[in-house]
Amino acid sequence: MQQFFDFPVNPSFSFDSFVPCEGNSAALRFALRIADPADSECLLYLYGPSGSGKTHLLHSIAGGAFPYLSLREPHSTDLLVSTFSAAGGLVVDDLQAMPDDPDMRRALWQLFNEFHTSGRTIAMAGTVPPRELLTMDDHLTSRLLWGLVARLDTSDDTSRRMIIKKVADDHQIRIPDDVVDYVLATTSREVGALIDAFHQLYRFSMAEKRRITLPLAREVRELTLADRVL
Repeated sequence: MQQFFDFPVNPSFSFDSFVPCEGNSAALRFALRIADPADSECLLYLYGPSGSGKTHLLHSIAGGAFPYLSLREPHSTDLLVSTFSAAGGLVVDDLQAMPDDPDMRRALWQLFNEFHTSGRTIAMAGTVPPRELLTMDDHLTSRLLWGLVARLDTSDDTSRRMIIKKVADDHQIRIPDDVVDYVLATTSREVGALIDAFHQLYRFSMAEKRRITLPLAREVRELTLADRVL
């Protein structure tokens, strides 16, 4: 019997909350190596589609020790440099969004060089392989290939099913297989959308004090399409 727990779930990024599957096993293994001070590897580049878990792993590597910065948001060259000038690790996300700015390009290359020369941690990510980062300094794209490189792909149904079940476990509930199949069939293949769909179902279940079943999932789907769900 499903139990109801009225408490917030901490969605913080950590290795413990990351859902391992066939499509991200190498990335997870490499990220754990980079995060281990006893391991000699200190350079990692992750790539894959949006929502595949790159940001989760970068935050897990950064933890509370290093700053994290995404180039998806506009940043000045001064901010980029000041963020990492005294940091122990260089953790930069969304390299594909790097502006075509010579000053920014030069600053990131110089930071990379300084961190790599001193043996400090470097973890970066983008949606494409290093050679396809068209706005990056050519030296930097080449150097990214010196370290560990891994692609993430969680678009297969096995991986997506594992993700739903892991999120349900984090909420301390069990979700029936027919509900998992329904969510998979009616949600986009992006992991973020998949998790949002489950959260909508979970919130509605809690508000209505009803078990998560296939009829409930269908009802939430109809309400979502009508913009009436919680």
